[in-house]
Amino acid sequence: TAEETPDSAQSSLAAATAFVTVDCVSGQVMPTDEAPNGTTIGPVTALVQPNGAPSITVATDATPATELQVADMTEGSGAEVVPGDTLTVNYCGVGLGGKTLFDWVIAGWQQGMLGMKVGGTRLLVIPGELAYGATPPDGAGIAPDETLIFVVELQSIS
Repeated sequence: TAEETPDSAQSSLAAATAFVTVDCVSGQVMPTDEAPNGTTIGPVTALVQPNGAPSITVATDATPATELQVADMTEGSGAEVVPGDTLTVNYCGVGLGGKTLFDWVIAGWQQGMLGMKVGGTRLLVIPGELAYGATPPDGAGIAPDETLIFVVELQSIS
């Protein structure tokens, strides 16, 4: 019979870890073998945890997005976003490649937030070309052309 060595056991665990979940409050990154039940766009699943904070789960083999993708997690009942509005939001951003939190807002929101209603929560998967392209801000922790993932809760419109 074949014996399992520590190296082969670690390889088996890595092979079983198909997803990484990022907690939007602590920034903790947790490997897992399956995505949770939540709002899903391709290899990305987002949910609002019992404490009210979002988490974002990404497949470890996820490929970059080629177009903006939007899914309402909760539809709001207030006013609807139109071009030119100023928004007050709570949000969480995670890079697809690095699977770590960051705190930057991008141009892809101008398209991804349209039509969202106050009180709603939305999952955005934004390709690099609608994010920072080849030149992300220094110190942002965002790779060139990296797909960015956001969970956005719309508080108000002014």
